[in-house]
Amino acid sequence: MPVTVTPERFRLAEVFTISRGSRTEAQVLTVRVTRDGVTGWGECVPYARYGESLESVTEEILGLPEDIDRDALQTALPPGAARNAVDCALWDWEAKRRGRRVWDLAGLPAPGPEITAFTLSLDTPENMRAAAARNAHRPLLKIKLGTADDMPRLEAVRAGAPEATIIVDANEGWTAEVYADLAPHLVRMGVALVEQPLPAGQDHLLAEIARPLPVCADESCHDRASLPDLAGKYDMVNIKLDKTGGLTEALALRDAAQAAGYGVMVGCMVGSSLAMAPAVLVAQGAAFTDLDGPLLLAEDRAHPLRFDAAGVHPPERALWG
Repeated sequence: MPVTVTPERFRLAEVFTISRGSRTEAQVLTVRVTRDGVTGWGECVPYARYGESLESVTEEILGLPEDIDRDALQTALPPGAARNAVDCALWDWEAKRRGRRVWDLAGLPAPGPEITAFTLSLDTPENMRAAAARNAHRPLLKIKLGTADDMPRLEAVRAGAPEATIIVDANEGWTAEVYADLAPHLVRMGVALVEQPLPAGQDHLLAEIARPLPVCADESCHDRASLPDLAGKYDMVNIKLDKTGGLTEALALRDAAQAAGYGVMVGCMVGSSLAMAPAVLVAQGAAFTDLDGPLLLAEDRAHPLRFDAAGVHPPERALWG
């Protein structure tokens, strides 16, 4: 078959909790496109928040024409996990067939490492302080919050990692009243950014309250069509390939967002190095990079991305692109 879809599971190093629930493994789909004896591959993470499942995304992918190209793919499937895996597989296939790197094909400069956030999952203040202390050497920590009792957690993390830059992700977990009360304290605690403080369907309220620190759209921003509705509510956008529907739209969204005056963050679902590899290209020069998925895993792909003091490095040919 020219296109295959394989469900795979990667164990997490620790239980990962956000305001919507917990998980112990990353469930992904690996897509392989084989043509002319060359195979390209990509990965996606179907996300229930967007009405996706392993089964529904697999059905979308297998319903595509066998000879579909990247241009046709952009209208054949909506933004989301299915289009992402196929788009990235087609980029990888073309790079291998032509013997060039993806960034060269896309007209981009050769990428370098980018400092990435390391995410601390939602837990008790005591456990979050301990996790922060274990990771205090990292320059950028991301905290999962989103409850009505978050200040003790934030204070605990700051005490555990007093020198780290902190960004906060509420995952739509606050009301406007809770966020308005918390925002001055976030500033006091030196938080550099807050992601999606309100549910996407209620974020019009952000235009009515003060924004004393940058607010980043995550669930409210999927692709370029999302941008007009963000005006007056957000300062930044979080670009994730599983939302944009692949590298093609992610690069276009980055350029459009910057042209519209938004700062850019590049994030991820919890997946393997294969899922992060194309996102490293989008993250070049971003204000914040959050591609720590592989760091949260107990197991990863062969030829995984390299993480060191300089950040997350571009993929080797043997992995992707």
